[in-house]
Amino acid sequence: MADPKGFLTHDRELPARRPVDVRIRDWREVYEDFPRPALAKQAARCMDCGIPFCHNGCPLGNLIPEWNDLVYRDDWREAVERLHATNNFPEFTGRLCPAPCESACVLGINSDPVSIKRVEVEIIDRAFAEGWVTPRPPETKTGKRVAVVGSGPAGLAAAQQLTRAGHDVVVFERADKAGGLLRYGIPEFKMEKHHLDRRLAQMEAEGTEFRTGVNVGMDVTAARLREEFDAVVLAGGATAWRDLSVPGRELGGVHQAMEYLPPANRDLAASPISAEGRHVVVIGGGDTGADCIGTAIRQGAASVTQLEIMPRPPASRPGSQPWPTYPMLFKMESAHEELEAGGGARVYAASTTEFLSDEDGNVRALRLVDVEGPASGFRPIPGSEREIPAELVTLAMGFVGPEKGPLLTDLAALASRDFFDARGNVARDSSYATAVEGVFAAGDMGRGQSLIVWAIAEGRSAAAAVDEYLSGRTALPVAVPPTARPLV
Repeated sequence: MADPKGFLTHDRELPARRPVDVRIRDWREVYEDFPRPALAKQAARCMDCGIPFCHNGCPLGNLIPEWNDLVYRDDWREAVERLHATNNFPEFTGRLCPAPCESACVLGINSDPVSIKRVEVEIIDRAFAEGWVTPRPPETKTGKRVAVVGSGPAGLAAAQQLTRAGHDVVVFERADKAGGLLRYGIPEFKMEKHHLDRRLAQMEAEGTEFRTGVNVGMDVTAARLREEFDAVVLAGGATAWRDLSVPGRELGGVHQAMEYLPPANRDLAASPISAEGRHVVVIGGGDTGADCIGTAIRQGAASVTQLEIMPRPPASRPGSQPWPTYPMLFKMESAHEELEAGGGARVYAASTTEFLSDEDGNVRALRLVDVEGPASGFRPIPGSEREIPAELVTLAMGFVGPEKGPLLTDLAALASRDFFDARGNVARDSSYATAVEGVFAAGDMGRGQSLIVWAIAEGRSAAAAVDEYLSGRTALPVAVPPTARPLV
């Protein structure tokens, strides 16, 4: 335990965000530096709670009280060792995870929880700055070859663990650079890509091979993959997006979020889909919607409006979502702050009924209606219909599962049992094995759309299963079984 009275003497504190009028002029991360004395106070708030429920709130089982204590005692080098013991990529989770660990913090029962994410990210950033994060190549090689399909957090975690276990690992990525949505789905203002690049460099130095620009299933068939490798890990994510079937969906200017964000992240200065000077509407109130908002504002949108079919969430934990579950609360992300500063609006309990066209076949407005729900099935409220200007619309309504492309359909034809589960995800047993011999599935491809911490946890656990499959035993840690029921 850090300071026995820390939770009584220090309030929760986070680093300040850079002023809105400054940060929207660039693509850098939004937070200012956090002084180390202030961080030590935050670590000191971690109390001796007996049962650290933060462990259960985090799918990775991060040793949160241990590294909080080490930070308080100024033992940063040991802190990063404890951090890396359960998490391959804390620089990703510390920036991108919604922190179910903080929702499960015992201090959060009747006070503000410990600033876990901020301590986490400061530990790993200092470790990189001090040169403590170095390659860890295997001492011996097994001679076994493993293909990992997808280079998002699940694929990267599986690849790093399997490489360190001594296997020859090749990661296949259909984009031109590795990282999956970490690179092209997450805007720079949430995570600058040098954090990703330095971790990929570490993995390459350890022996992991990356083959980018390869669409597995088309450029490399499933049969060839199975012939050339002793095991295959499917970690392609749940990239089949949810669409909106209303009149006018085909109009120009109506795009899926993952059609809009990747080109913007590839070229910050000259994206082929730009919001500059246009009235933008973002449909969807989650993290992807916030990413679209922040991107549109930085591109110089004339206005931005966000629509969400659900009612506005409460500001505090409702009785139906008791501690230590992850509550659905009203959040003010940096992009929302920028939206309000620019006169934009977040509209709740509203449903789009039609996109309206201009003379050239492009969207000029959308028609929406207020709804009652969700208990009533989102019933339209008579008399609430109206139009709002919309010259660029992004659909950020989530994902429905993995894409059923040639890779999965070819593997399904070889399966000894059902290859997909009832939700359309890749089915796997308690060892992450699919219905095809030697093929495993980890992350959103098997789980469905979820959190980055679940992706990394499943990647680590699947790696242990693959290592045991290839070697007969494993020393790799298992974070979670695929049937685990999360608190979030």
